[in-house]
Amino acid sequence: MGEQQRWRQRPPGSTWGDFGPDDERGRLNLITREKVLQGIGEVREGRSFCLSLPLDYPGGNVLNPRRHPPRLAPTERGGRPNMNFPLNREDPRYTDIVSDDQVMLTLQYSTQWDSLAHVGQMFDADGDGVPEFVYYNGFRAGRDVIGPIDYAHGDAPVAARSGARRLGVENMAEACIQGRAVMIDLEAHFGRARTLVGYDALMAVMAKDRIIVEPGDMVCLHTGFAAMLLEMKGNPDPARVHDACAALDGRDPKLLAWITESGLAALIADNYAVEAVPARPCEEDHCASLPLHAHCLFRLGVNLGELWHLSELAAWLRAAGRSRFLLTAPPLRLPGAVGSPVTPIATV
Repeated sequence: MGEQQRWRQRPPGSTWGDFGPDDERGRLNLITREKVLQGIGEVREGRSFCLSLPLDYPGGNVLNPRRHPPRLAPTERGGRPNMNFPLNREDPRYTDIVSDDQVMLTLQYSTQWDSLAHVGQMFDADGDGVPEFVYYNGFRAGRDVIGPIDYAHGDAPVAARSGARRLGVENMAEACIQGRAVMIDLEAHFGRARTLVGYDALMAVMAKDRIIVEPGDMVCLHTGFAAMLLEMKGNPDPARVHDACAALDGRDPKLLAWITESGLAALIADNYAVEAVPARPCEEDHCASLPLHAHCLFRLGVNLGELWHLSELAAWLRAAGRSRFLLTAPPLRLPGAVGSPVTPIATV
């Protein structure tokens, strides 16, 4: 279905249609061959950093009551747990034992990517004065992103299999997500005090650290939040996790304009949502409760990475007087998923 059939008007300042009428990758299109080569050009030491938390962190469900730690269990063989299982117990000549397991995994519990199907908006894409449930590039709830309930039409049950038929995380996996990334070390300037970071504060940090973001770069924000979770050893303190570390001010229009104008391809942080949650109160007639998510995922097609473990890399880069590195971070190639765990690798 082409652009003009799916939407008649796009949100102001959005990139809908800029990468093609049926585009599902958004700003990942800016990670070109040249950007990959620029990332490779940042590899001088041959040293790699794992940027993922253990996937059973943060622990519990303090950060989000709907997201739970993974549950790991053996598969079954003949009705018995398939762990340390002798393949042929009847014949002593055979020596093989086998272990095999499975997991019940909340895809956005720990270190993760948000796909473009993760957050949409009510927006009048048809231009008829009636807002629809819409995602990036005009893809529709109920047709392109299917739920077991059709909330747009009276909470009616839906027979079709749930999932993202368009904009799913498999599009990110197929894009590979490898290129140049830039680290902005907010913890080095603000410590772990709860700090709302708008455009002016972010520009001051970048100027002091001589950081430049160019189109197609992936931007990482180090706040110290993930390191704090590790220090809590899987038992996060609710009072601390909801009132600690820097987070972007999603209500700052100058900050959102910078995200647009910079041409960054992805925005990543080691905190819970990249932006401060809850956001500052809405001062307009209509606005998003997650304004930075709406700006990035819905308008621009900028994927968000959350709860990445950036502290070790940030410390190394600061000691080396560097801010750029090669980032390799494809999600699971899981068709229909709206988010995915990821084990990102930084190479310097």
